[in-house]
Amino acid sequence: MPGGRLTQQERQQIALGLADGLAYAEIARRLERPTSTVTREVMRNGGPTAYRAELAHRATEHRAQRRRQPAARGAGATPSADGRDVEAVREYEEMFASVFIQTGLPKMTARVLACFFTTDEGSLTASELVQRLQISPASVSKAIAFLETQSLVRRERDERRRERYVVDDDVWYQSMMATARANAHFVQIARQGAGVLGPGTPAGARLENVARFMDFVSESIARAAEQAREILHTKPEAASDRTEGSAG
Repeated sequence: MPGGRLTQQERQQIALGLADGLAYAEIARRLERPTSTVTREVMRNGGPTAYRAELAHRATEHRAQRRRQPAARGAGATPSADGRDVEAVREYEEMFASVFIQTGLPKMTARVLACFFTTDEGSLTASELVQRLQISPASVSKAIAFLETQSLVRRERDERRRERYVVDDDVWYQSMMATARANAHFVQIARQGAGVLGPGTPAGARLENVARFMDFVSESIARAAEQAREILHTKPEAASDRTEGSAG
């Protein structure tokens, strides 16, 4: 079985396999590689719909060059002060960002969001994001603005009066509720269209069916978000006590 890094030819075979709709396991079998190798390669480089062999190969060469020049990059030696493998964390951030890209987030925004989730504090300033990701302040500002519209980050001031951007458990609740509200607005507009076009017409009926579907989805999202929030904010001891009490 081949070992070492993927070759450019193998990456081209991966791209062809994805274009043909093959599963990762089948592509890996044809390459005589572990399925995890193919999965990691694809997710690290844009996901199944955006994977490009040439771009992936250049990105890999760039990462290899960065590893050979840790001093120039200023990242220090591996492992880091907290005992983590610096390069492993960096590669995971890239893979995590690619998952966000698959959900529709722009690439830079996905990188910024992944950065929040791989910091212990869950909060960063604009300057920290610029330094960590080596991007411009304008790129950070644009990414944060987008994330705020999706309720995926919030702002707060630290003890030095610096503006910090925060991701915590409640952010996901707020994001889901924002999605539910957007869906509810869509339902309202669809039903308005059904009335304008006529409920007895094919177009009116189509819009009414869309409204019914989205109405159900919106209510389900809001209900699930409320339930999940309650579970996350309930201490394990309290949950255990409630279980024992109901059992008695």
